[in-house]
Amino acid sequence: MHVAMIGTRGVPAQYGGFETAVEEIGSRMAADGHRVTVYCRNPDQTLEEHLGMTLVNLPALRKRSLETLSHSGLSVAHAARHRPDAAVLFNAGNAPFIPLLKARRIPTAVHVDGLEWKRAKWQGAGARYYRWAERYAASSGLALIADAQGIADHLRETYGVDSHVIPYGAPIMDPGADRLGELALSPGAYHLVVARLEPENHVDVIVRGYAAAGSPHPLVVVGSAPYGDDHIADIRGAAGESDARFVGAVWDQDLLNQLYANSLSYLHGHSVGGTNPSLLRALGCAAPVTAYDVNFNREVTAGHARFFSDPATVAAEIRGDDADPEGARKRGALGQQHAAATYRWDDVAERYLRMLTEIAGR
Repeated sequence: MHVAMIGTRGVPAQYGGFETAVEEIGSRMAADGHRVTVYCRNPDQTLEEHLGMTLVNLPALRKRSLETLSHSGLSVAHAARHRPDAAVLFNAGNAPFIPLLKARRIPTAVHVDGLEWKRAKWQGAGARYYRWAERYAASSGLALIADAQGIADHLRETYGVDSHVIPYGAPIMDPGADRLGELALSPGAYHLVVARLEPENHVDVIVRGYAAAGSPHPLVVVGSAPYGDDHIADIRGAAGESDARFVGAVWDQDLLNQLYANSLSYLHGHSVGGTNPSLLRALGCAAPVTAYDVNFNREVTAGHARFFSDPATVAAEIRGDDADPEGARKRGALGQQHAAATYRWDDVAERYLRMLTEIAGR
């Protein structure tokens, strides 16, 4: 079967959850003998193949409100000419291109992102657009994918439609600690945040809480934002005189895995997504998780995390892990066991393939 994956930045996965899903699922499909085409908008990328997947590199307008749509429009037009047996359209924000896929009779599943219209970067007209796009995708008659039960519940309660609940997988790792010296860090002697520096990820709340905690260990903040200089400045200002270290994006996956695995605590502030890959990676690396108190994070961690809602609770949890590092390590070990049993990429890929085979009538 020929499967097209449309609407993400593509692979190699270096950005977010959709890209990780495309790489993990697509590579497994390719290994099973299926033809997988991934549409990519990684600037200056020249790769045409990755882990058995065919890459189609297309341009995009470099403006936040138009980048995804401009690239997805070109991708859908290309797919319409080449007629894959089935397609996955990631992000309901790409709903305007559903009619073309339907007109070309390409069986398509829409992966609905986690309440995109709630993200602070899409205020006003942007939020209204994403609500319309979600509603349009839900009413399209196409198969819908939700990566968390909370998203599926939202689709059922709001639009009266069912969806395929297929959470992401978690990589289970013990990556060692030999690279930490590159950032002047020691195992178990730092707290960690990995997130795009956007308001709904609550990095500002975490940094303020850390500054109030008086921890003897640094807070390592990994992440950047393509648009959002003012918010980044606010986050840096919240650190005050504390030992918060802003290291920017870390594209080296081996180093990133070691940062997760050796943290005294991993603070996860994401609030509007479904099953978040950063949270799964933290669990898979046995990082002790303290997460923002929202239904998605409680669903994923299933009792193997602590939670915060404001700077005061962040400070209290950091102080607790500083005082009881052994308890933190036990929390991390139990979280890893939970992830290994519940979130397997092999299972995810199998469920995607079964769904795509069904909608393609094969």
